[in-house]
Amino acid sequence: MIKRRALLAILSLLPVVAVAQQANPVATLLDAGSSREDLRPLKAVIVARDGEIIAERGYRDHSPGESVNIKSASKSIVSALVGIAIGKGLLEGPDQKIAPILKADLPDNADPRLAQITIGNLLSMQAGLGRLSGPDYGRFVSSRNWVRFALSQPFAAEPGGQMLYSTASTHLLSAILTKVGGKSTLALAREWLAPVDGFRIGAWERDPQGIYLGGNQMAMTARSLLAFGELYRNEGRTKDGTQVVPADWVVQSWQRRTNSHFSGDDYGYGWFSRQIGGEQVHFGWGYGGQMLYIVPSLKLTVVMISDENGPSARTGYRDALHGFLSEIIAASRPV
Repeated sequence: MIKRRALLAILSLLPVVAVAQQANPVATLLDAGSSREDLRPLKAVIVARDGEIIAERGYRDHSPGESVNIKSASKSIVSALVGIAIGKGLLEGPDQKIAPILKADLPDNADPRLAQITIGNLLSMQAGLGRLSGPDYGRFVSSRNWVRFALSQPFAAEPGGQMLYSTASTHLLSAILTKVGGKSTLALAREWLAPVDGFRIGAWERDPQGIYLGGNQMAMTARSLLAFGELYRNEGRTKDGTQVVPADWVVQSWQRRTNSHFSGDDYGYGWFSRQIGGEQVHFGWGYGGQMLYIVPSLKLTVVMISDENGPSARTGYRDALHGFLSEIIAASRPV
């Protein structure tokens, strides 16, 4: 009789066990990612829903906890620091002109258009100055004074005109933050973002004048980047409700200001936006495929970390990551 009851008890649990094994389609999807050739450069993925990690995986001996160079995904973090500085009254707002702040580094016989460039122009890559990313990045970081070199570039468009993606624009923001904050950009980030549980910036490159490179060469873990993404998904608030980034700055950052000539994606203040998997997605994107995705409609935050040594746009790998996110979105929708 006891054996019969034990058997019935085991049989009654079988459906529950089966359901439990099938309850996380996102985890199953991430498991399958390890064998996909189109995702070969992928190192780690974390998926969080409404603040809770529902799945994470490391691939090819990598893990979500290892420190990596997040490349241009750091531009989204610099944008957050600008928003905080505005909220603290250290900066007037996106329409503030940059020339008076950076007057010590303005070139002799400066182009009059330098006086027209605003904080917002730098954030949205609409400064008009010649690009110092891609093939011109080396000239920028090998110069003796990166700020002065950026400000001396000939204009390729009018301020407020077409998008000219340039890491130099974000570096100028780092220089501005250093001047108005009275501390290094790294010190400001560690102070202002300290309430964000799990957020940490590790190594970060500096220019010859000691200014931290706005928009590249920032070391973080995938989990730390997730913590930052959660801050934005939660309208600038931490889990305990502390308002770190002004809520209206999150809205402004995701508002379309221009669009990328290369991808067609909308661009705001340090954030790209596009439709993926039928949902509006805002994302930070770094060279090689360092991705921070936020899907507000589904309360999703997704981080993907990749090999930083190869391009992701012209190879089609970036599109593969977007496609993987689309699958994650489909797997995350309520049944």
